[in-house]
Amino acid sequence: MWHAIIIIGIVVALLVGWFVRHQWSLKQRAHLMQEAIRNGDFTFRLPTDGLLPGERAMQQTLNHLGDTVRQQVNRNEVESWERLTRVLTHEIMNATAPITSISQSMLGRDDVKGTPLEPGIQAIYDTSRHLNNFVANYRKMSELEKPVLADVTLRTLLDDIRMAYPQLTWEIRVPAETIVRADVGMLRQVLMNLTKNAIESDAKNMVVEAAYPSAEANYSLFLRPFGSKRPEVERTPHASLQLCIGNDGLPIPAENRQSLFVPFFTTKRSGSGIGLSLSRRMMIQQGGMLDLAERPQAGCSVGFVLTVPLS
Repeated sequence: MWHAIIIIGIVVALLVGWFVRHQWSLKQRAHLMQEAIRNGDFTFRLPTDGLLPGERAMQQTLNHLGDTVRQQVNRNEVESWERLTRVLTHEIMNATAPITSISQSMLGRDDVKGTPLEPGIQAIYDTSRHLNNFVANYRKMSELEKPVLADVTLRTLLDDIRMAYPQLTWEIRVPAETIVRADVGMLRQVLMNLTKNAIESDAKNMVVEAAYPSAEANYSLFLRPFGSKRPEVERTPHASLQLCIGNDGLPIPAENRQSLFVPFFTTKRSGSGIGLSLSRRMMIQQGGMLDLAERPQAGCSVGFVLTVPLS
């Protein structure tokens, strides 16, 4: 009898110990998610191992919810820039059009040519032309056509980009059979924009790797070391692929990371600051996303993440 009581006591102690440890683990998860949300970081993706069925379903929902909230925040940000773009385009065009026209006309007059007035009028004309070009860039932000989605063989598209930029050394780790659902023209433009940025940052090497985010497999770009073996994951109708694109160019200063996707923000003397913001908008229109990677691949100083729906 005493043996039975001792065994029952041990079992109860083990169950209590497991319960306390399990509750502590759940509390840590809640704390991590709370801190991530408080800091505006919705990229969290916590593992579901060791959870009860109901808890696992809840964690999977929270993981997907973080992605949904992040995409909605970025989408709202893009829409806000679009509204601002329309207002500024109208106002700047109204202001610059007559200035450009009048100054150009005056530069052709005989009583202006060769006089002290000519340099000043030329400066006015050049400045107004610059503002007109600025407005043209704004229009690119608000006049995108709706994407035409189709099945795209990703490796073929990447090989085309690689051949277009032979000055770079490419390492592409994307299975040949990978097919995504995207607008091929928009996706090509995004890839070209990222490649051009790498070249302008003195990059010599490009690394492109496919990743398959999965809450069940704890396979997140922001948690998993690049280059590790991809676990087998179940594809769902809403499954997506994360295309990790890194280069060894000049690193992005920490103070510029938050402004990287703000329209017209640039650290380049001749840059328009529209490439990355336009690329993000094109990805959002296709049901995807463009982000700056928290940790670039090994050997890379800069990394971006394209999230593209799988076919």
